Amino acid sequence: MRLTIAALALATLASAQTRTAIPDLQGIWTNVTLTQLERPEEFKGRHSISDAEAAAWAKKDKEEGSIDGDLNNKVLRNAGSAGTGAYNDLFIDRGNNLARVDGRFRTSLVIDPADGKVPALTPEAQQRNRGLPRGGGGEGGPAGPATDDVKRRPLSERCIVGFGSTAGPPMLPVLYNNNYQIVQTPDAVMILVEMIHDVRVIRLNGQHAPSNIRFLFGDSIGHYEGDTLVVDTTNYRPEIRFHGSSENLHVIERFRRVDKDTILYRATIDDPTTFTRPWTVEYPFVATEGPIYEYACHEGNYGIVDILSAGAKATQGK
Repeated sequence: MRLTIAALALATLASAQTRTAIPDLQGIWTNVTLTQLERPEEFKGRHSISDAEAAAWAKKDKEEGSIDGDLNNKVLRNAGSAGTGAYNDLFIDRGNNLARVDGRFRTSLVIDPADGKVPALTPEAQQRNRGLPRGGGGEGGPAGPATDDVKRRPLSERCIVGFGSTAGPPMLPVLYNNNYQIVQTPDAVMILVEMIHDVRVIRLNGQHAPSNIRFLFGDSIGHYEGDTLVVDTTNYRPEIRFHGSSENLHVIERFRRVDKDTILYRATIDDPTTFTRPWTVEYPFVATEGPIYEYACHEGNYGIVDILSAGAKATQGK
């Protein structure tokens, strides 16, 4: 009888747990949420809100967030697709409510700084990101000019990594495909990301690769601290540009199993050449049914052809 990878890993992990108690993080999870990365102005100064306020916010968001027939919708504006559109509501999955932590609904994913905002970019980062195309492995820098050079287009456009830092680290929720599968062995933790079918491999109790060896998802080294998996990631490739970051990006993640259906995820982002201070996000990963289906991004990816064609015409017209 053949064993699946997950079943084999579970048996191996169970054997390891008889020697050392470690948290069981295995399963399929989702971090889908209506909570925005940064705190909306209407919740200024408020870390969390009541159930009634959260329900009212979710109702308002659903009404304003529908993209059916509205090409200037706020969702499309935030995604940089206003006026052109993309998918309709059938394809969007942002959940039905705000992220709930410790029984309260959070008003932003950012919990530090206390204002719920991503810290300002340093002058060096502003200069570095000027003129670059928007995108990259993470949020990328500011919108830049069209280009007919495929190597300068964002990695997400090229179906290399998911947009919005869905694979991370940090692993942020996006418009859709917010599912993950975690498999543990004594030597590594694997995270399968639904978007683009990305795979992160976290080596346990190891050492980082030399600084000249770079990875799209960084080099992740993990260890257990009681009921928490702590993951330290460095050595990113410069193309990632998470929120305009540099190759000096350093992320520390913490995965803590708080109950049978919830992992509390926290990530601290630090890049002194990009951000004026470190900042931290926190939100739950909630158990969900599988399986995770294949995400075949390259199939029918005509968008990149059209983008390059437009870039070439713009260049020729100069």
